[in-house]
Amino acid sequence: MKSPSIPLRRWVSAAIMLVLVGQACTFELLELPTGATATPDVVAPPSTPYPVAQTTFVVTLPEPLLANEMLFLVVLDEVTGLPLRPSENRYQMTPRDTVTYTANLALTYNSVVKYHYQRVTNGAPFIEDTALDAPIRYRLHSVAGPYEVKDFVASWSDKTYARAKGTIKGSLTSAETNLPIPNLLVTAGGIQQITDSFGRFELNGVLAGDNQLTIYSLDGNYLPFQQGATVLDAQITEVNLAIRPTRLVNVTFNVRIPNDPNITPPPVRIAGNLLPLGNSFGDLQGGMSVVPNRMPTLELQPDGKYSKTIQLPVGTYIQYKYTLGDGYWNAERRASDGGWMVREFIVPEQDITLEDSVDTWQDSTNSGPILFEVAVPSVTRAEDIIYIQFNHSYGWAEPIPMWNQGSNRWYYKLYGPLNFLGSFTYRYCRNGQCGSADDNQTVGPAPAGFIANTALLGQDFPYTVGSWKWYENPENPQLVGYAINQRAAGFVAGVEFQPTYHPNFSDYADQAFKNVKEAVGSNLVVLTPSWSYTNISPLMLTVRPGRDPLWNDTGKMVQQAKNIGLSAAIFPTPQFKPSTDPSISASTQFWKDAPKDAAWWQAWFTQYRAFLINYADLAAQSGAQSLILGGEWVTPALPGGLLPDGSASNVPADAETQWRSILQDVRVRFKGQVLWALPYQKTGFTTPVNFLRDVDGIYLLWSVPLASSPTASKTDYTNEAGRLLDTEVQPLSIQLGKPIILALSYPSASGAASGCIPNGAGSCLDINTLSRPNNDNPTVTLSLQTQTDIYESVLVAVNSRAWVSGFVSRGYFMPVALQDKSTSVHGKPAGNVLWYWYRGFQGIR
Repeated sequence: MKSPSIPLRRWVSAAIMLVLVGQACTFELLELPTGATATPDVVAPPSTPYPVAQTTFVVTLPEPLLANEMLFLVVLDEVTGLPLRPSENRYQMTPRDTVTYTANLALTYNSVVKYHYQRVTNGAPFIEDTALDAPIRYRLHSVAGPYEVKDFVASWSDKTYARAKGTIKGSLTSAETNLPIPNLLVTAGGIQQITDSFGRFELNGVLAGDNQLTIYSLDGNYLPFQQGATVLDAQITEVNLAIRPTRLVNVTFNVRIPNDPNITPPPVRIAGNLLPLGNSFGDLQGGMSVVPNRMPTLELQPDGKYSKTIQLPVGTYIQYKYTLGDGYWNAERRASDGGWMVREFIVPEQDITLEDSVDTWQDSTNSGPILFEVAVPSVTRAEDIIYIQFNHSYGWAEPIPMWNQGSNRWYYKLYGPLNFLGSFTYRYCRNGQCGSADDNQTVGPAPAGFIANTALLGQDFPYTVGSWKWYENPENPQLVGYAINQRAAGFVAGVEFQPTYHPNFSDYADQAFKNVKEAVGSNLVVLTPSWSYTNISPLMLTVRPGRDPLWNDTGKMVQQAKNIGLSAAIFPTPQFKPSTDPSISASTQFWKDAPKDAAWWQAWFTQYRAFLINYADLAAQSGAQSLILGGEWVTPALPGGLLPDGSASNVPADAETQWRSILQDVRVRFKGQVLWALPYQKTGFTTPVNFLRDVDGIYLLWSVPLASSPTASKTDYTNEAGRLLDTEVQPLSIQLGKPIILALSYPSASGAASGCIPNGAGSCLDINTLSRPNNDNPTVTLSLQTQTDIYESVLVAVNSRAWVSGFVSRGYFMPVALQDKSTSVHGKPAGNVLWYWYRGFQGIR
């Protein structure tokens, strides 16, 4: 089994250019037939209901249903949470023949419907998969009029079929500027991809036959476009589309909410279906997609209403609701039956004010609200926000920010949903990082939590957090005075952020940059945005929303850093599927499982080139200072490449030519400094020198052993660091004529100075596994002093070597300070050491 205005006439003009290259087949435009019904109970109608279009969904199955099976069309609600309304908006389909089923729905003109198919066997639901056995998040249909939607189910979550399949690929550009459009969602057959900086997309594994291609703008700045396309077995359907953008108007949301005299006015937010309304377009904890931190917060007005003006794109279909939490917790409900409330409107061509009223926050169970009150320890940072996290049938949900009472006291009143079977569990954490910055009584990703029982009358649950995990009694070092040699302008004193990402990180970026500048003394931040390897064969490297930052996310962070006087570098770093072997890293597992034949390697270089160029474009557009290429994980792809186990990687003979071509393409797109991230091993440098001559400098990834004895002193560390710098690193710098920036990565763990923390399987632990939000490794001993000593020792060695052009601390955890075992120095004594040295190097006294 595998794991609320007059409706606008939709306007999107598209120029379609057929491109035939290699084995690409002709892109066939299909006539989209009309069809003639149930109305989904998804939204609250506006004062004047929108007209509806009769839409027929026709789906072909891979095999007939059994006698005990039924087929359903499920219309999905991404604002509440895709899986959180399983019994609503599910429509049983009727057969045309043994494998063809239909359902008729009345859908709002100009709406965009998200849906998928579900097979139910003896009451057990099974969701459709793609032909590559990947879960289908949802299909998209843009309702422009009466229509017959034709779909094919490729596979089910419990079954696999051998099906003819091909690829749809191409690019999207603006008809006004002819520039490519990044950050658009392209989907066909339930397969989704986000366009890159070239506007490119590639949908692999689309079933052969007639498919519907749909383009959807995550922020609504381009109205949906859809067209049929024919896919042939093992062929490429290539298409380039030119589409026109829409424009923005001011939409003012005014809402009156139920009065609760027992609490001070709470923050009221808008949860909606676009990025500006908090949608992440990712699969987050507990079935959620919207993130409270990213939702617009309304302001309380003198008349008691809440109000917010937002710029939204003309003609865009908006789904939204008001909430005291997110789209699920404390979201508005219908007064008539306590059911879910999701409002809709089409953004008109002129500014508009919406006058709304929330009927209730409670569901139909008549359970009284629960007031959660919590006192937190005095060591809690002033900038920290306390969150509460609830557990429900889909597991631990996304954490919800509590309401600050001052004096280290926070509260949150939960009105609904409370239609649980008597009880549920909850816990507290800092800055939304539940599982990492926890109350010490509920630590980790899956704790039992505290139990709350629902009741007819309101309840008050007071609690005091005794201590925070990884921040129980924060240590601060006594700094040792040194005569620090001031460096010339341009010396890099930096911090590299951990590549792990969650959409709620954006709420803490400003604070993190401020901390990096003021508390660490940095002049540079290194951002590590990612794409994810979602499949190895066929190879797929793409943006995975919710796990990888979107184009706008990284661009905004660069601007935030620059706004406070920091330079920014971008170091693209891919994400891998978790390793099935706990003794090896995820990247090692990737290389182990890859076929590494000629065709696979060509796909690797093509996709990695697209990955780097995407971030070269982003670096250029956002004004980043530097772009960093390479890293530990790319070693097998370098000329003469070796796998982590020392065996040959079968890299193509023209690998050096491929890399030089990639660097040339990057430099065409980005005129700033290009660095190469070179991992340094004590055994020496194995990367070909000729290859490194094409970059502007070396970003030396340094986790080198500094001592073999556990009793070694800081002086020993300094001496060994100095020896290695003099005998191995400086010669490389001289030979290449390139500046060297040391980028250190040492965990706060005993044995870190040895360069090898045993993993219990006869080799060394991947120190990245000690980073949050990974589970703690109890076999590793926390030692903040070890990390502090290593940093101080290496900085002393760097102090007397003017040829070292910079120093960077790697692995900084953006959202919260933790004194854990990871390489992050956020809130740790090592961060104070950096502050002392960084200021000295920069001549700040």
